[in-house]
Amino acid sequence: MGGGRKRGRTQRRHFKQGRENVWKHNPQRPAAAAGGEGSEGNATWQPFATENPAFEEYYKEQRIVPEEEWDNYMSMLRKPLPATFRINARTLDMLHIMILFWHGQVSDEHGEDAIRPLPWYPGNLAWHLNFSRMELRRNQALESFHEFLKRENEVGNITRQEAVSMVPPLFLNVEPDHHILDMCAAPGSKTFQLLEMIHQSTKPGLLPNALVVANDVDVQRCNLLIHQTKRMCTANLIVTNHEAQNFPGCNLAKFCSEICTDESKLQRLEFDRVLCDVPCSGDGTFRKAPDLWRKWNAGMGNGLHRLQLEIAMRGIGLLKVGGRMVYSTCSMNPIENEAVVAEILRRCGDSVKLLDVSDELPELARRPGLSTWKVRDRGSWFGVHEDVPRYRKNVISPSMFPSGKGSKDIHVSSSSIEMNTDVKDTPDIGEGEQDTKIAVDGGNNSDDPIAEGRTKVDSESSEATNSSRKLDPTSIRTEHSDYPLHRCMRIVPHDQNSGAFFIAVLHKLSPLNENQAVQVTNSENIISRDRTEKLEENFGTDKVPSEENAVHQQVVDANVLDGEQNGATNDKSSKDKISEDAKVIVNEAENGQAGKKDGRRRPQNQGRWRGVDPVIFFKDKVTIESIVSFYGIKDSFPLEGHLVTRNPDSSHVKRIYYVSKSVQDVLELNIKIGERLKITSLGLKIFERQSSKEGSPCTFRLSSEGLPLLLPYITKQILYASAVDFQHLLQYRTIKFPDFVDAKFGEEASTLLPGCCVVVLREGHQDTESIAMDPSAIAIVCWKGKSNLCVMVSPLDGKEMLERVSLRFGLKHPVEDEKKPKQKTDGSDEQPDCATEMDDQECLPESKASDMEIADVN
Repeated sequence: MGGGRKRGRTQRRHFKQGRENVWKHNPQRPAAAAGGEGSEGNATWQPFATENPAFEEYYKEQRIVPEEEWDNYMSMLRKPLPATFRINARTLDMLHIMILFWHGQVSDEHGEDAIRPLPWYPGNLAWHLNFSRMELRRNQALESFHEFLKRENEVGNITRQEAVSMVPPLFLNVEPDHHILDMCAAPGSKTFQLLEMIHQSTKPGLLPNALVVANDVDVQRCNLLIHQTKRMCTANLIVTNHEAQNFPGCNLAKFCSEICTDESKLQRLEFDRVLCDVPCSGDGTFRKAPDLWRKWNAGMGNGLHRLQLEIAMRGIGLLKVGGRMVYSTCSMNPIENEAVVAEILRRCGDSVKLLDVSDELPELARRPGLSTWKVRDRGSWFGVHEDVPRYRKNVISPSMFPSGKGSKDIHVSSSSIEMNTDVKDTPDIGEGEQDTKIAVDGGNNSDDPIAEGRTKVDSESSEATNSSRKLDPTSIRTEHSDYPLHRCMRIVPHDQNSGAFFIAVLHKLSPLNENQAVQVTNSENIISRDRTEKLEENFGTDKVPSEENAVHQQVVDANVLDGEQNGATNDKSSKDKISEDAKVIVNEAENGQAGKKDGRRRPQNQGRWRGVDPVIFFKDKVTIESIVSFYGIKDSFPLEGHLVTRNPDSSHVKRIYYVSKSVQDVLELNIKIGERLKITSLGLKIFERQSSKEGSPCTFRLSSEGLPLLLPYITKQILYASAVDFQHLLQYRTIKFPDFVDAKFGEEASTLLPGCCVVVLREGHQDTESIAMDPSAIAIVCWKGKSNLCVMVSPLDGKEMLERVSLRFGLKHPVEDEKKPKQKTDGSDEQPDCATEMDDQECLPESKASDMEIADVN
C-alpha cells in the first residue's frame, strides 16, 4: 500500500481490530429470559449459518473445483476443522510421551485411528485428531489429553497449528546457514516452525549460523509473536515492527561508504529465504472460523490485492540471487493468489522464475493453479480490464486480470488515485458500502464540470453493460494467462479433510534491472506522500534532526527496492550528511556513548524508535568476569560481543540476552546505518539479576531459557540428581539438605556457594560429560540457601518436567501429600514461584494478557 500515511494507518487499523464477539452479534443467539437469566434459552441455541449465496456464486463462476465436486467441496467447508498439532523437532522424546499418554489416559472407545500422523509431514512430527477443538473441550474422555496438549503447547514441546498452515515453510527448503525473513509473521506458528528447522541438526551448546527475522506491522501482534517464539528459546531470532511492504533495506555501503573499510563485515542485509504469507480475506479458514461466512464478500479480495502485491515485490527485492520465496495465503480467491503471482512474474521478467515443486512432499494433495479467472465488482463480472467502466479503472487494476494489461488511453488523475486509496484500504466492507464510499469521494470533484459530466456519461454508458453482466457472466470476454501458473498449488478442504491454502514458490535468478525497478516504483503511484508525518509517527512529535531526516529520505526512496536497484540518486550534500551521521553513530558505539547526542544523554528506555527500548551491547567486564568465575563457564563458550541488553545504564541492567553470531552481525550493521530496523525483541535471556539477604558472590542468576545452551559449558554450581530426588524437587519445590533420598546428593548441595545452581537429572551410571551433551537431558535452575535447595522454574514448566520424568522412568505420577507441611526457604529471601521465567515485555509497551492467547493459531 505504499508509504502514505492514510494507507499505513488503515493497514494498522486492519490488524489492530480484535476478534469480533461473534456470540454478541449472532442473530441466532437466544434472548435472555425475563428474569435476566439466559440459561433456559441456551438449550435452543443453533450454530452459525454456514450459508453465503454470494460466496457460492463467486467460486462457482471462478471454477475453483470441477462442477461434479462442488457438493463435496461445500459439504466439507461446513464441517468443523479437525485439530492438528506439531511436535517440536528438538524434543523428539515428546513423540513417545504423547503416544504413551494417549494410550494410557484416553478411553479406548476412540480407537487407534482417532490420532494419526500427517503422511506428508517429514519425520511423523505433525499429527491429526479426528476431533475438532470444540469436541476436545467438551468430551470428558478427551479432557485429560486436551489439558496435556495445552500444557505442552505452552512450554514449547508442541505447537497447535492448522495442518495447511504447516505447508509453506516446508517448501522453503531451509538450511542451517540461511538468513530467513518472515514478512507477516504474527501470530508466530510458522516462525516457530522455521526456528525448529534451523535448530534441528545442531548439537547441544551449539548455535546454527542461520538467522530468522520475524516482522509484523502491529505492536500488539508483535507481543503475541514474541510470546509464541519465546517458547523456542533461541538466540537466532530478531522480531521487528515494520509495514512489510516498506521493510527497510540495510545497505552499509550505501549509507557510509567513506568509513566502511572491512569487507569481511556484513555490508547488506539480504535473505536466502523469504516467507511471504500475506494478509488475505481468509475464506480458506471457514471451517475454523465459521463467523466469516456472513462477512465474506468479493470486495475483500479486491481490496487486498494491491497490498499483497506490494508486500510480495518487497520480498523479491530483499531476496538474494539464488534464493527462494514462498508466497502464500489462506484464501481461495484467484485475485489474491494467481493474479498476484502473475503480476510478480510480469514485473520481474526473467529475473524471477515460478518453480515446479510437484515432486516435493508427494503425499500432499494439491490442485494446480488457475490460468483464467474473472473479476467481480459491484455485482458485475469482468474478464478483461478494458470492459471495466472508466470510473472504476483505478479501483479494478489491470494486475487483477490474467493478462495484466489495461487500456492505454486511460489517464489517471491525482484525485482518482486518492479515491482508489480509500476504497482499497477498507477491505472488510461490503460491496454496497463500497458504492457509497465511491459516491462520496466522487462528490469531492464536483467543482470540475468537465469531470462531473465525464463521470455521468461513463456511469450511464456502463449501466446497460453492467446489467447484462449480472444476468449472463458466461457471455463476457475472458483472458488466459501465458505464465505457468499451473505450478502454483491450491489446497482445497475435501481432498484431505483440511482447511484451504494457496502456495507459490519463486526463485530469484538475477538482480532486478533498473527498468524493472522503475516500473515497480511507478506502478503504485503513492510512496511516502507525507514523509514528515511518517517521521513524527516513528520518532515522536519533536522535530527530527536534518541528518536523520536525510537518512529517512533514503529509507523511503528505497521502499520497493534498494538504491542500487531502483536507480535512486542523491546529491553530494545529502550523502555527506549521511556519512557524517554514520561516523557519529559508529564513534559513539565504539566509545560506549550510543545513548548520547550533543553532549546530553538520551532519557532511559528511549531509543530512536518511540516506545521501544534500544539494543545495547553489554560490555561490563567486571560483571561478565564475575559470572564466568562463579559458574565456571568454559572459554570455548563465546561471550564477548554476544551479550546485549535493553537498558543503556549498565549498573541497572536486569536482564542479559545472548545472541548468535548472525544476529550480532545484523545488530552491528543496524547501528552503523542509524538503527533503521525497529527491533522489538531479540536474543535468548541467559542471565537475570537476583538479590539475596545473605548475599551471593554473583548478582546474576541463570535463566531457564538459556540453560540448555549454557549447560555443556558450566563446570561449577552444578549437581546431578537421581530420578527420585529430581522428582521430589519438582513436586515439593523446596527441600532441606538432610531430606534428600540420596544423602550424598544432599551433602554436595550443602557445599555449594550460596546463590544460583543447576540440578541435572542423572540417568543410570552416565558420566557428567555425556549428560551435559545429551539433547534430551533434563535440568532445572535452583537456588542454594543456608539449609535448603529450592526450584526456580514456573509451576507450569515444573509440572511438564514432572510428567516427562514420570513417563520416562515409569515412576508413579506423584501427588503432593496435603498433610506434609510446606518447607520454608531458610537463609534466603528468594521467592521461587515469583522469580520464574515470565514473558519479558520490557521493550514493548501496552502488553495485554488477552493478546497472549495462542490456542490453534495459523
